[in-house]
Amino acid sequence: MATNFNDIVKQGYVRMKSRKLGIYRRCWLVFKKSSSKGPRRLEKYPDEKIAYLRGCPKVTEISNVKNVIRVPKETKRQAVAIIFNDDTSRTFSCDSELEAEDWHKILSVECLGSRINDISLGEPDLLAAGVQCEQIERFNVFLLPCPTLDIYGECMMQITHENIYLWDIHNPRTKLFTWPLCSLRRYGHDATRFTFEAGRVCDRGEGLYTFQTREGEQIYQQVHTATLAIAEQHRRVLMEMEKNARVEN
Repeated sequence: MATNFNDIVKQGYVRMKSRKLGIYRRCWLVFKKSSSKGPRRLEKYPDEKIAYLRGCPKVTEISNVKNVIRVPKETKRQAVAIIFNDDTSRTFSCDSELEAEDWHKILSVECLGSRINDISLGEPDLLAAGVQCEQIERFNVFLLPCPTLDIYGECMMQITHENIYLWDIHNPRTKLFTWPLCSLRRYGHDATRFTFEAGRVCDRGEGLYTFQTREGEQIYQQVHTATLAIAEQHRRVLMEMEKNARVEN
């Protein structure tokens, strides 16, 4: 009997973290959406051939998902973690950063209902109706000249749960720059400015960026709230990893 591919969302080789041993082992991972064949799930096979021969996989039902995150690079490179409501998690690493990002986007869309629009995941369409206010709120800022950027001037800043975005003031669909919140070393504000320092893991490398704005306090609070949430997610992933290691020992 031929394998039914209609419910397969994504598949490929990854290194899945063992819950018992706490080590990463290479396997063929298949992510299937909910269908008449079964609930939304991950199926883990020793290799691609066994999957196509319809061998017996190890199955993880993907329900009650709290979040899907990228694991910090200093913890595990090119890795994705699925965090469940009971604070357990499944973690796997990929062969490339591009593949890890693709898994992250697809799992976020399927498990959390995140939207991929004509910009990209995690970058809400500023002109779309029905998007939550806190996601589309943007601030008029003036980017001061700095050595690492080739432009400066008036633009719009947007804070999401993962990134700081800078948008063209004249075309709100044109993204100028992105800084992942997890790349920030420090940030602060005064009455007329908001400033942050990005580390080397940022695509543009290290840099200190200053923006003239009268909304520095609001920007600071949004950045601070989001970075605290990211830190808490990472803490829970590390706790789960440590718990699995203690069980193995």
